[in-house]
Amino acid sequence: MPLELTVKGSVGGLPPAVDLAAYRIVQESLTNVMRHATGAPARALVVVDEDAVRLTVEDDGATRPASRVHPPRAPERAGYGLIGMAERARLCGGDLEAGPRPGGGFRVRAWLPLVRAVSVA
Repeated sequence: MPLELTVKGSVGGLPPAVDLAAYRIVQESLTNVMRHATGAPARALVVVDEDAVRLTVEDDGATRPASRVHPPRAPERAGYGLIGMAERARLCGGDLEAGPRPGGGFRVRAWLPLVRAVSVA
């Protein structure tokens, strides 16, 4: 799968819970691209600023039929990937939205706040 990864800001020193949640959200999003948008180019954007980690993973939609390696799941066996990603974001005090993109493809966006210790002088 062609992947374009962009990281803005420093990912070093993130709180462990936010670091793990961000990693797992991107991982599951890319797994979903492989399963549901076979052959589609994907883009992952990670932005770290003073207040939050913002994640965006999107694809352009399937470009070829699904392979035998990752056959589409039957509706009754649908996974819990999107639910799990949303729960991870909420556990960090953040939010996640996912859905179809205008013109085709799919997008996952997550916002994970960074709680900074306040120093008292």
